[in-house]
Amino acid sequence: MRAALVEYSSSEEEEEEEEGRHWGGGGEQAPSTAAAVRRRLPLPADLPGDPEPEEAVTDDSSRHGGRVRSFPHERGNWATHVYLPYRVREEFLELLELLVYRARSHVPSLSAMEEFHLSLSQCVVLRYHWIQPFVSGLRVRLAAFHRFFCVADQVKVYTNQNKTRTFIGLEVTAGHFQLLELVSEVDRVLEEFDLPTFYKDPSFHISLAWCVGDLSDRLEGQCLRELQDIVDGFEDSALLLRVQWEQIQCKSGNKYFSFPLR
Repeated sequence: MRAALVEYSSSEEEEEEEEGRHWGGGGEQAPSTAAAVRRRLPLPADLPGDPEPEEAVTDDSSRHGGRVRSFPHERGNWATHVYLPYRVREEFLELLELLVYRARSHVPSLSAMEEFHLSLSQCVVLRYHWIQPFVSGLRVRLAAFHRFFCVADQVKVYTNQNKTRTFIGLEVTAGHFQLLELVSEVDRVLEEFDLPTFYKDPSFHISLAWCVGDLSDRLEGQCLRELQDIVDGFEDSALLLRVQWEQIQCKSGNKYFSFPLR
């Protein structure tokens, strides 16, 4: 099966993140709620990574595997993404190697992911001085959540909205309710800043590999069945693909924020 993801970002610092959008009104004007927060809090001058005034930013797709930004770079805008980081085990990497090797017989240009996560938000655009109040809002909303398990064992093919990239992922088949609860709280923070919320019927998944272009037709059908057979037949796959989530992370530009689950 194939599901369309609304855009993975292609910046140099996001290996695989979802679409960022500018404000509906455009430009520099802050939403009313975010403006109120900004009036109460000083600018976070101690946050690392603020670009220098003279810094030149270029979008060279050859520097990051041919990916193209899903939104143009503007100074002071920070691509921001909320997700559950997945710390892989050695057995998972063995399974990944088998899957990528088989999938490359259908799509030779396929590349394995280097980092793994499960998204709880799209990749959205924050103004630099909104990062700190945004993170504070997340910390309050997520403080009560406990660690939990989910199962991600269904191989699925995804494309981004513009059909410029194709992904192979493991879709969550158990633990969906807990993920929706997390998304609901993250969405509330996004709404306070007039940012786009997550997809209405999300296909929660961990992406494993990707390639440039829409090659979903070559990965679906026979290839997808072969990959699912590998997952189903892998030793202890039921235990391996039962994931315990222990923390939530937010990445904004080159800055990471962690929110441990209880």
